[in-house]
Amino acid sequence: MNIAHFLETAARQAPERPALVFGDRTWTYGLLDQEAGRLAAGLARRGVRSGERVCLHLGNGPEFVLAYYACQKLGLTAVALNVTYVRDELLYIIRDSAAAAILSGGPAAASLPPPEATPTVRLRVGTADPGAVAFAALAADPPLPAVDVERDEVAAVLYTSATTGRPKGVMLTHANVVSNVHATVHHLGMTPADRGLCALPLFHCFGQNFILNALVAAGGTLVLHERFVPGEFLAAIPRHGVTLLYAVPTMYIVLLGHGVAPRDLASLRLCFSAAAMLPADVEQRWGEATGLPIAQGYGLTESSPFATYNHERAHRPGSVGTPIENVEVRVVDEHDRPVPDGALGELVIRGPNVMKGYLGKPAETAEALRGGWLHSGDIGYRDADGYFHVVDRVKDMINVSGFKVFPREVEEVLFEHPAVSEAAVLGAPDPVKGEVVRACVVVRPGHAVTADDLVARCRARVAPYKVPAVIDFLGALPKSPTGKILKKELRT
Repeated sequence: MNIAHFLETAARQAPERPALVFGDRTWTYGLLDQEAGRLAAGLARRGVRSGERVCLHLGNGPEFVLAYYACQKLGLTAVALNVTYVRDELLYIIRDSAAAAILSGGPAAASLPPPEATPTVRLRVGTADPGAVAFAALAADPPLPAVDVERDEVAAVLYTSATTGRPKGVMLTHANVVSNVHATVHHLGMTPADRGLCALPLFHCFGQNFILNALVAAGGTLVLHERFVPGEFLAAIPRHGVTLLYAVPTMYIVLLGHGVAPRDLASLRLCFSAAAMLPADVEQRWGEATGLPIAQGYGLTESSPFATYNHERAHRPGSVGTPIENVEVRVVDEHDRPVPDGALGELVIRGPNVMKGYLGKPAETAEALRGGWLHSGDIGYRDADGYFHVVDRVKDMINVSGFKVFPREVEEVLFEHPAVSEAAVLGAPDPVKGEVVRACVVVRPGHAVTADDLVARCRARVAPYKVPAVIDFLGALPKSPTGKILKKELRT
């Protein structure tokens, strides 16, 4: 088994089919496989061996795709680094992963720590450090085919986005990724005719597995953008005949503000959202503006990431759908006992998509996988028809005088105000109540709203203890590269 067999199979069956479009260049499957094989040979000649970890400090572009599959061909473990991280953040991950090599390039390479700070790294590619190798020189050898590896060998380590504390390295095996990719292709009905538009970072599990690996497994075409620029993103859809649009909720919000017309989206057969909870108001407005529903997926890095899907048969607005094939999802109480339909609890996941564990963290692994189920940290419920609904994160719950407040409930009310572009609700310390509700709001350009207006709206819709005691108007909300709002930064 090897993830790289997806690429090699597509190259063997249809070598002239377009695999990757980036800017003005197109790579066929034959060319992509050959160049990845050459890069693999260059890594092998310089002493990087199967089982070692290689950090990919690369943004969205052909270099990431080639380096990722080169690592898989050799049986290396790809450790994708967030290119927005600063030096200390990168240093922690490089040391924690005990990386043998780093592949980088461009301006981002200047953020890497110096060689003397990372003694396990024997090879640097694409950096300005003494002894570093250029990508072109590394890819000069005859191409190597993919080696066979055991199912439970670690294919990739993806570090969590660290919304709290230090990031943890999630170990995903070849079997994890292969099972998840097959489920993605199946549930989305993907074929070689599909063209997927992606501006989400490939260093994230969503971009890496759900988009890149699934499109390659289906023999489709990845239309890759370096970053999300609304006008360019929309223009790419008719230009390339895009059939699959991948986005996160904040991107749909921006696109709605930019202006979308059904005629520009005529080639699309599916709009997909994941990585953060999709506000019901955004889902509704997108459908009204485009005539297209937004299919939602749910999961986390620890589940490779796909766990539930809404839905190839009967779409249900506001739900994250039902479990994907071969995967089980339950809702449990604080003692890990299943709760009845409609009751709130923590979502837990079991299946071939669940991680091997956290790198070097046996205690955290045991806690997350206790009882044989992956504990998501998300609060939700299952309805009578078996559809799952995510309410909030366990760690984000607010305790007001002993009453539980789920931030998403208040956020949905705020989102319904026509002047509100974005909203994040969190707890603020209070000497009497323990916590009170605080709302951080971004106002739409050209609109106006006061704190009193929003408080009045909330008073009419939720219990008094859920009404924000503090409303802060901000120019923007801090977000991860995948658009997830970083409430940790709002708390500081």
